[in-house]
Parts: sequence; C-alpha cells; structure tokens
Amino acid sequence: MPTTRRHFLAATLAACAAPLFAQQAPALLPAAQGRRVVVVGGGWGGLAAARHLRALAPELDVVLVERNPSFFSMPLSNKWLAGLVDEKLLTHDYRAAAQAFGYAFVQAEATAIDRDRRRVHTAQGAVDYDWLVLAAGIRHDWAAWFGDDRRAIAEARTRFDCAWTPDGGLAALKARLDAFKGGELVMTVPPLPYRCQPAPYERALMIGHLFKTRAVPGRLTLLDPNPLPQRFADVFREQYKDQIAHVPHARVKSVDPFARRIVTDFDDLRFDEAILMPPQQAGDLAWQAGLIGRDAAGKPSGWAAQDPLHLHAVGDERVFLVGDLIDRASPLFGHYPKSGHLAARLGRIAAAGIAARSRGSVPETQLPESNCFVTTRLAPQEFMRLDTQYRLRGDGLIVQTAKQGFDPNPHGEDVDWAKGMFAELLAYPG
Repeated sequence: MPTTRRHFLAATLAACAAPLFAQQAPALLPAAQGRRVVVVGGGWGGLAAARHLRALAPELDVVLVERNPSFFSMPLSNKWLAGLVDEKLLTHDYRAAAQAFGYAFVQAEATAIDRDRRRVHTAQGAVDYDWLVLAAGIRHDWAAWFGDDRRAIAEARTRFDCAWTPDGGLAALKARLDAFKGGELVMTVPPLPYRCQPAPYERALMIGHLFKTRAVPGRLTLLDPNPLPQRFADVFREQYKDQIAHVPHARVKSVDPFARRIVTDFDDLRFDEAILMPPQQAGDLAWQAGLIGRDAAGKPSGWAAQDPLHLHAVGDERVFLVGDLIDRASPLFGHYPKSGHLAARLGRIAAAGIAARSRGSVPETQLPESNCFVTTRLAPQEFMRLDTQYRLRGDGLIVQTAKQGFDPNPHGEDVDWAKGMFAELLAYPG
C-alpha cells in the first residue's frame, strides 16, 4: 500500500474513532457524591448558570469548565480600545468567583460532548454530567468567504482578526490600532444575527475618535450589509466625515487577505489594515454535539435549537443551551438580542429549570430581559440604552417589546451596570 494512502487511511480511521475515546478518557475530576451539573463556557450565560445553581440547588455538584484563566468583559471593551476604561475593571478571576459562590472551576478547553454517555471531554480528561449547560458562545464562519482554504483563513485570523471573543484578540487589536499611522482601514460588519448588534458601530465611533484626536491621516471604511442606526449615521456625518466612511448594502463576496483586497456586490476595495468580521454561528461544540437547528428548507440554521420556554436542547432535556449560541426564540421576532445581559438571564433561567427537575418538579416558565448601553457620541458624551422585555402571548408564542432611549448627559450608568453584573456573577467587591 503506498505510504500516502496508508497515512490517509490511518487518519480517516482515527477521525472515525474519535467518538469512542469516551471509553479510554481519564477522569477530569473525582466522581460526584451526588448529581452533577457541568457548565461549559465561562461567559455571561455560563457564569450565571453556575452561580444561581449553587443558590437554588446547593445539593447539586456544579462544575464550570472554561479554557481561559480569567474573565474579560466584552461590554465596555470598545471603550477600553479607545483608552476610556481601565482594563482592571473588565478582568476578573474565575477561581475567586468559584470560591465565593461554591462551585468548582476547571481551566480546560472542552473538545467534545458525548450526549449518549453524558460526558464532556477536554484535553486533560473527561467529566460526566447529569445535566449540562452549554454556553459555548459563537464562532466565525470563515468558510463563507474562504471555503476550505485553510491558508487564507489562517492569514485572516492572524493578521486581521476582529477580536469579537474574549480570547486575547482584543489586546492584539489595540496594539494594531495604536500602531496604525495612516491609510485605509476596513472593518466588515456581519449579516444579522450576530453578537451585540450595535457594537460594531460603537467600535467604529471609537476608532474615528482615535483617528481624529491623534490626527491620524487615515480613514475607516465600514462595509455593512445591514441598516445603519440613524444615531450613528448622524454622528459619523457630523463629527467624523473625514475619518469614517459607511458603505451600506455592502455584502462581502470574497476576501484576499494576502493582496489585502475585498470584493462586495458593488465594489472592489484595497486596504492597509482591516478588522475582518465574517458571518457568525453557534460555537464549535454545538456543531460537534449535533445541536444545530434546521431552517424551513432543511439546511443547518447555524444556531443551536432549543425549547424557547425551558431552554433545553430539542430532543435532549439533559442539555440546556444559553447565551449567544441559541437559535430563534419566536417566529414573531426571531432571535433574542445576543447581549451579555440577556445571556446572563438565560443562564439564571436554565439554573432554575435544572433545580426544579432535580427535585422532580415541573420548571416554571420564565422569560429573560435585556438591557444594553451603547456609546453613540463622545464629544459631548451621549449613550443609547436599549431595553427589551418579553411575554407569552395567548397562543404560547413569545412577544418582544423594545424601548430605545438616549441620554445626552450620562453619568457612568454603563459602568454602574457592569459593576452590578460583575458583583452578581463574579463576586466583584465594587
């Protein structure tokens, strides 16, 4: 047999056998004395689930599995990029939170979920669960631009990462912005739905502010397939007409990260620097675990399908889905806002559902709420507050009511909100 073919077959057999490693995986933790809930993902949703499970069902063993050693808040991160908020406020120790609230924290990257055996696999070993809370967040769908061209994907991720997840990319992006001395900076906005809808426009505002205050001879071109919120359109035009160019209806067709070239439906642009944000989907674990929903045509929706009233996975009441990875909540409005606040409320609801089930009770139907603070102007300061409430209609569908307000004289309410959330979920002393 030729060597290349033998290696190919060996690799294929290894890949096919990967699900069987459940039988040989070492235990990550000692066996639980009672029943165990494993929470995968230490973002807002996962933190809320772990914290409230301990309060609602102290008899359950709760384990949070997260690959990062510390939490970094994406809300307020745009302000941090512009040097307007202290990094110490946004960074928190997972171990301190776990100790304060009484759950176990394991720093490890979850690599697979075996739903048949109720087991989570990591590089360090496996841990069994009675219930699983999956809060694995999002992934970027680079294949939408590059197909299976791994070299192009690696170049885009390494050189032009959008830093939309708390994995160290923000520090690299800040360094890139600080080093930018002029030229054409392009930032792409993904098609909806994506994490925190107003955040790309807030980031554009911060970059325009940096360019203007530092007298950088450069321009940010915002390629946007979605409608631009009017407040940002006004501020971009009035204050940053020389720093920010917004291009509406700009659907990215292809990207060449080596030639630094982007092709849209209507234009062909070259750039000196870029913040490339492709379409978003549920995180890798949702795909690996077979939790992705289907659209009306039977194609993968890209998001994890859940019971909208109780948050368990479709067809699996031992797995709860919280945070940005979930699919549409209602045919009346589609997706919940993919915000930190809403993710935390979903985590709390999942905790209540698991606590009830662990005692043989029927979970009470609860719905989340969301609020979001977004900076819309820096000189003079102004922010927008988005409040979203939900209720059940008579036919059982979830109805959304959204309220938008502007504060032309803010007094740090966004920071106060963040401190309150940090206190609730991370034992922040204030």
